[in-house]
Amino acid sequence: MRYERLDVLIGSVLTGVIGFFVVVTCAATLHVRGVHVDSAADAAEALAPLAGSFARSLFAIGIIGAAILASAVLPLSTAYSLSEFTGQEGALDDGFRGAPFFYGSYLSVAGLALVIVLLPGVPLIGVLVLTQVLNAILLLPLLVFMYLLARDPRVMGRYSVHRRSAALYVVTIGLIASCLAALAILTAG
Repeated sequence: MRYERLDVLIGSVLTGVIGFFVVVTCAATLHVRGVHVDSAADAAEALAPLAGSFARSLFAIGIIGAAILASAVLPLSTAYSLSEFTGQEGALDDGFRGAPFFYGSYLSVAGLALVIVLLPGVPLIGVLVLTQVLNAILLLPLLVFMYLLARDPRVMGRYSVHRRSAALYVVTIGLIASCLAALAILTAG
């Protein structure tokens, strides 16, 4: 449990730090010059001042690497979550016959993503933004549910969350709710 907590903590901090610097870097370089990225081609062209004639190739390598990573991680995490939620636990080691629901979930999610991405004329930047907005919206009820589970000693036993930690969790949920409200207000106008 200690290593799991450390892994989550390091991953969360690094994700936030990297995301922050991506936003700052884009604001300091692209936004000040009035560059708007509406497509993958725009993103590749934005690298031209840094990478010159290699900008498109560099961007292509980066996007392929990200796609390979995402194609493994996201459908697998969804398959694990769905399997545990339905009580039909499975894992990669089980094989298709040992865990048909797990593998079916994995292949369904990966197949759906593949179809969406390969549809002609689909605005991929819009799909990325939409998935992240959906991710943020779904995060709030998920965190409330996780909080309730973490506070329940019948479920968590000796690992249930105590008052001091619970207060921190409530504040975090409140901050995320405030950010979602700000997102809704700013995008509605």
